[in-house]
Amino acid sequence: MAKREEAVNMTAQFAEFKELKDIDKGTLISVLEESFRSVLSKMFGDDDNFDIIVNPDKGDCEIYQNLTVVNDGEVENPNKQISLSDAKADDDPDCEVGEEHTRKIDFTKFGRRAILNLRQTLASKILDLQKDAIFTKFKALEGQLVAGEVYQVWKREVLLLDDDKNELLLPKEEQIPTDIYRKGDVVRAVIERVDNLNNNPKVIVSRTSQNFLRRLFEQEVPEIHDGLIVIRAVARIPGERAKIAVESYDDRIDPVGACVGVKGARIHGIVRELRNENIDVINYTSNPQLLIQRALSPAKISSIRLDNENKHAEVFLRPEEVSLAIGKGGLNIKLASILTGYSIDVYRDVETEGEEDIYLDEFKDEIDEWVIEALKNVGLATAKSVLRTPRADLIDRADLEEDTVDYLLSVLRAEFEE
Repeated sequence: MAKREEAVNMTAQFAEFKELKDIDKGTLISVLEESFRSVLSKMFGDDDNFDIIVNPDKGDCEIYQNLTVVNDGEVENPNKQISLSDAKADDDPDCEVGEEHTRKIDFTKFGRRAILNLRQTLASKILDLQKDAIFTKFKALEGQLVAGEVYQVWKREVLLLDDDKNELLLPKEEQIPTDIYRKGDVVRAVIERVDNLNNNPKVIVSRTSQNFLRRLFEQEVPEIHDGLIVIRAVARIPGERAKIAVESYDDRIDPVGACVGVKGARIHGIVRELRNENIDVINYTSNPQLLIQRALSPAKISSIRLDNENKHAEVFLRPEEVSLAIGKGGLNIKLASILTGYSIDVYRDVETEGEEDIYLDEFKDEIDEWVIEALKNVGLATAKSVLRTPRADLIDRADLEEDTVDYLLSVLRAEFEE
């Protein structure tokens, strides 16, 4: 009796197990049928003449064996045939030779070994389904933000558990150098990749990825989340410093101001999450000279020479500006190179070293501001950098009229002649 109850309630028991593993009801029924067929095939040689009906509402399973009726004494394969007298005795008194007789199978009569085999087969199939489901779910979430509770801390990685108790691995190389983890802490990271070696999915998360910084800005800045502001480029040295270039689709929105927030409220939350990693937010531009100029902030550039084909830039600065451009430990220039996609070399402006030079902004009373901006956009920020540039180059590169350039040069020359 115990065996019968065990078999009858088997579907319900596994349906209960299914709820814990996020496997839908239809899939479980299919797997249960496959498992029965696998066991029957081992017992009878094949399962071609068996019908299996799973009843999810009642939580039971019915098995029927289809046999061909033959004359008494002519049964050659009892797994495929049944004698006429046995068929009539098996509640089918009107059957005839050559017809098909259907017999209901009581699976519990095959013994405990068969039931155990069924359980093991089903458990194995469900485990494979669970692994496939985890891989598919997290593969689709690569690059997205996720939170997990620290469950175990090892020397080379940290094990996190998300709300559904799925395991997330945070390797040492994906941790911010100043991170400290304690059991029970809630940690945010991005899903870096999902490995599936030997059908054993591993979800690798990262806190050093550029995508982690992107997702944090999307979460903290509604305008980015809504698509009004776009993150165009990110450069980051985890735990040290980062630069991010943003652009607004709405002229009324200041993208840098929106990202920083009132009194730095928005960016401070991101900085705390990144363990006080300094973040520079700059306005993006498709003009590479101006983008390089902004990326090297706070240094003020005198002039820039670009080799667009080889993505190389030579930047000239006053001697006192060189250290600002390079930054502590070379971080500023390294991040500027990553952000802009140009290799950048910095040079002292030897022609102005020891001489006085004047930034073009000082001439706003005499030169239209749009002319000054046009010159700065091509990497000419000081008077002497303009004066050293051939007149034809100024016309072509800054897209200025000849009369405008002649007036510009006369104003600048007059300043130094005095």
